[in-house]
Amino acid sequence: MAERMRALVVGGGIGGLTAAAALHRRGWEVTVLERAPSLEPVGAALSLAPNGLRALDVLGIGDEIRDLAAWQGDGGLRAPSGRWLSRSNAEAMAARFGGPLVLLPRATLVDRLAALLPSGAVRTGAAAHLVDPGATDRPARVAVGDEKLEAELVVGADGVNSRVRQALFPDHPGAEYTGFTTWRLLIPLTGAEFASHETWGRGRLWGTHPLKGGRVYAYAATAAPPGQHAPDDELDELRRQFGTWHHPVPDVLAAARPEDVLRHDVYHLARPLPAYHLGRTALLGDAAHAMPPMLGQGANQAIEDAVVLAHNAAHHAAHRVPDLAAYTAARLPRTTGIARRSVQAARLNLADGRVVCALRDNAIAAASKAVPTLLLRGFDTVANWRPPYPSAEEHTEYRH
Repeated sequence: MAERMRALVVGGGIGGLTAAAALHRRGWEVTVLERAPSLEPVGAALSLAPNGLRALDVLGIGDEIRDLAAWQGDGGLRAPSGRWLSRSNAEAMAARFGGPLVLLPRATLVDRLAALLPSGAVRTGAAAHLVDPGATDRPARVAVGDEKLEAELVVGADGVNSRVRQALFPDHPGAEYTGFTTWRLLIPLTGAEFASHETWGRGRLWGTHPLKGGRVYAYAATAAPPGQHAPDDELDELRRQFGTWHHPVPDVLAAARPEDVLRHDVYHLARPLPAYHLGRTALLGDAAHAMPPMLGQGANQAIEDAVVLAHNAAHHAAHRVPDLAAYTAARLPRTTGIARRSVQAARLNLADGRVVCALRDNAIAAASKAVPTLLLRGFDTVANWRPPYPSAEEHTEYRH
């Protein structure tokens, strides 16, 4: 019996765990190296679009996650006064995109992905450094403290400030500040009925989405210099900036505690990488294509990356050399295009000029009234992605 192929996954976030689970399903011996002391996720909730859910179908958990998720019902886009600029219908969206758009706590997905891995596959408190990306004639090498590890494949899933990326492409400028900061909170909120919505103001954005179990996920963004923090606490800052906006924003802010609020400046890779691999080392997720969150595709693209990587890594397994060039060819054009559109969406969402915002809002309202599906059309090429099944047999293997 041939010795199992080894993979080292640097980073235990959504993308890293999905890659580890997909590779393990393919028969690889997988170790996840996470520098944090636990897999407790940083963040509140995440949105899974039909493309991301189809990728999770590859692992056999797509339907389970759909059932666990908090479904986004009817909702739409609003102005701070409460005026609806456009309305969305959950059934129509699901019919158009071949599945629902759902929300769930980030911790739920992390726990489910980790459960797909064998005991001992995840090592926390393990800060890993790429020593050698490897080549056709030698394995890749990673250092964890004084320990040296070798593998046929290393996956850099270590986020926007990826050290693996820096080691592979030292001349790349790395992540750049987008010009805006974000807040997120996940809180219990009972008795407040409202439709899921996102609200655009002048240089500011707010979103409120009901989850299952009486919880609410809310997020906000505003243009700001990097590194700023509230003089008191971030909840007070949110109340100053959004406290007069429409229902249920004041109710959410009244129910939150300071410790519920997470604030992060948003960075992205303004310059695309030349490739998503070098030697036997591949990058995925934010390490490869960090993007603004305005299209809600960060986690979805990382999940797509992971299943495509596992698919291509299985090719040439007889020669113990994963086909990473095919992975780059499949993923770089798609993710670069989505990242570019995310930047464009951020500019539109966070436009600041009074006249520009008035024109934006009126144009959206008029277009939505004239052609209700107009705003959905731009999402077609994002949401209609499907995993690369080379045969019906592989599809059956994955789903069952």
